[in-house]
Amino acid sequence: MGALELRDSILESINTADERLLKVVKAVIESYQEEEIVAFAVDGKPVTRAMYKSELVEAKAEIKRGEYSTQKDLEKESENW
Repeated sequence: MGALELRDSILESINTADERLLKVVKAVIESYQEEEIVAFAVDGKPVTRAMYKSELVEAKAEIKRGEYSTQKDLEKESENW
């Protein structure tokens, strides 16, 4: 069965599904999307959606703790390069 046939079959099942099945399908889709590769790190390693979200949470926490460099800080640092 090809992708088109699978899609049609799944859509037909979803259109008649009860809430329990819909919740299971939603959970499977969300899990699949979390493991989707959304970027690549500088070293070429893949970054999944879950990893990306985790890094964003950590970056926001660093900002709240004051752990960041301003434009002025970077300009001063670049003078020594």
